[in-house]
Amino acid sequence: MSRFFSYKYADLEPYVPGEQPSDMARYIKLNTNESPFPPSEKALSYARANTRSLQLYSDPNSAQVTKAIAGCYNVDPDMVLVTNGSDEILNFAFMAYTDDRNPALFADITYGFYPVFAQINASASKIIPLRDDFSLCVDDYIGLKGTVFIANPNAPTGIALPASEIERIVKADPDRIVVVDEAYVDFGAESCIDLVRRYDNILVCQTFSKSRSFAGGRLGYGIGSKSIIADLNTIKYSTNPYNVNSMTSAMGIGILSDEEYTRANCRTIMENRSFTVDGLRRLGFKVLDSSANFIFVSSDRISGADYYSRMKDKGILIRHFTKKRIENWCRVSIGSRENMEAFLKATAEILSEA
Repeated sequence: MSRFFSYKYADLEPYVPGEQPSDMARYIKLNTNESPFPPSEKALSYARANTRSLQLYSDPNSAQVTKAIAGCYNVDPDMVLVTNGSDEILNFAFMAYTDDRNPALFADITYGFYPVFAQINASASKIIPLRDDFSLCVDDYIGLKGTVFIANPNAPTGIALPASEIERIVKADPDRIVVVDEAYVDFGAESCIDLVRRYDNILVCQTFSKSRSFAGGRLGYGIGSKSIIADLNTIKYSTNPYNVNSMTSAMGIGILSDEEYTRANCRTIMENRSFTVDGLRRLGFKVLDSSANFIFVSSDRISGADYYSRMKDKGILIRHFTKKRIENWCRVSIGSRENMEAFLKATAEILSEA
C-alpha cells in the first residue's frame, strides 16, 4: 500500500472472494455458490422492456422493485430496503448498530465478511465458537450485549437453525438487534421473515445472487421494522443514494414475476445436492447436512489443501479455507447434474491416485 493510506486501515484484512479465473472456460466452477441456471427469459424480457433511460439517474428509492419485494412477503414497502447486493445491507447494519461500545457478535466459522465489516467500521466484536460439530448453540448468545449476526444457513457449513431457535435470541433481549443473513435460505431452510411482523429488533437480509440466478446483477435487500429501515436509509443516503442501478431494478422485478422458475431451480439444486452428498459419502467423505446450495466436505484420505489443488488440476474449482479449525475442509457449490457427475468422477480419480 502507498504511504498515503490512512493509519486507521493499516491493519485491515480485506475479504477474499472466491477465484474468478480469466480463463473461465477451462473450469467447472463450484467455488462461489452461484446458480448454474441463467435468469428466465420472462425476467430478461421484462428487464429489456422496462429499463429506465440510462442517461438518467436510477430511482434512489428503488420504489418499484421495493414494492415487488414487499408484495412477495406481505409487508409494507417501508419495511424493505433494497441494496447493491446483500453485502451492502450487512455493512449498513454494522455501521448503524455496532461501535466500540456495542460489539458485533458472530460465530468463529461463518461468513468471512463479518470480521471485515467490524474492522473497517472500528467496531468491537465478540467471536463465539461453534460447537465441535459446527452447529450454533443459541444459548451462547443469550445474555450477551451487542448486535447479533447469524448466517442462516451458515456459510461455509450449510447448517441451518429453525426459526424458533433464532426467535429465542430475538426474544431474549428486546434492546439489541439481531441480523439474520438468509443468503441461502431458499435451498431448504426456514426463513425468519415472519418474525419481523412480531418483533422490532430483527433485520432479515436476503439476496438475488443465489436462488434467483442474479449474482452478477448485485441486488440484495433487508426486511425489518419501519424504524430499522429508517435507520438504514439514513446510512444509505449518507453514502450512496443511487446504490441500485436501473437495469438491476428492472431485472429484479422481472425475476420476481417468475417465481415458479426460481422454485423449480431450487428443487433441482436440492436434488443435485442429495445426489452429490450420497456419492461423496460412498467415497468415504464426511459431509455436513446442508440446507444451502453448497456442501462442506472433508476426507481422512486427503487434506483440504491437496483436494482443492488436485481438483483445480482436473479443471474443477472448489473453495478451500485456511483457517486452522477448517483447514481440512472444502466447500463445494452445487451445479448442474452434469457438473456434479464430473465432480464425483474427479474425486474418485483423485482418491485412487492417492
